Amino acid sequence: MDTMPQVLVKDVWKSFDGGRIEVLKGVTLEVAQGEVVALCGTSGCGKSTLLNVIAGLEEVDRGLVRVAGRDVVDESTRVDLLRQHIGYVFQLHHLMPDLTLAENCLVPVVAAGGQRKQGVARLHELAEATGVRSILGQRVRELSGGERQRGALVRALMNDPELLLCDEPTGALDESNRAKVFDLLLGLVRARGRTMIMATHDAELAGRCDRLVRMRDGRIEGDSR
Repeated sequence: MDTMPQVLVKDVWKSFDGGRIEVLKGVTLEVAQGEVVALCGTSGCGKSTLLNVIAGLEEVDRGLVRVAGRDVVDESTRVDLLRQHIGYVFQLHHLMPDLTLAENCLVPVVAAGGQRKQGVARLHELAEATGVRSILGQRVRELSGGERQRGALVRALMNDPELLLCDEPTGALDESNRAKVFDLLLGLVRARGRTMIMATHDAELAGRCDRLVRMRDGRIEGDSR
């Protein structure tokens, strides 16, 4: 019996500026539970928009988007998926600079109505795994780029999401930090059997994923394992 895909995108179209700028043009994609997928293509091909559509951050013009068997159609579903089932790592960390790293990382726990004691325990576990435990008390504006991005990874994983979406998560880092952050990311995802879709320009990182999906001009032009 076929298992239900973790992510199902079927004939999705998305445009901006009143329909004048078409970004996604009939995209169809299935991602199985536990699969690690690299989404590749030149800037402007639609990778980020596709991730935002899957996360429910952008509404589609037409087509079907389903995550964990649930249609991403109304606001309450989208909010619940983001709080409970989806983690998002952005290229630019999107941490609040005047809060400490710990305070930033606990935001998803509070938003999901979780227990602070359990959240703190989870934070320390992830901080130890990513090497940021010693800087949890520092304000984000005092941290280096690599430290901030590792902190963003911790924040995205705080609620143990089934699906992790990553938009060029290492793109703003130097080569050394890029490899370290990706190693952490891939290790944590595989250890928990989670699903990950990562937009990246880095061919080396993409080659370490289970599957490579190539986009061009708003369409999927290649899909290989």
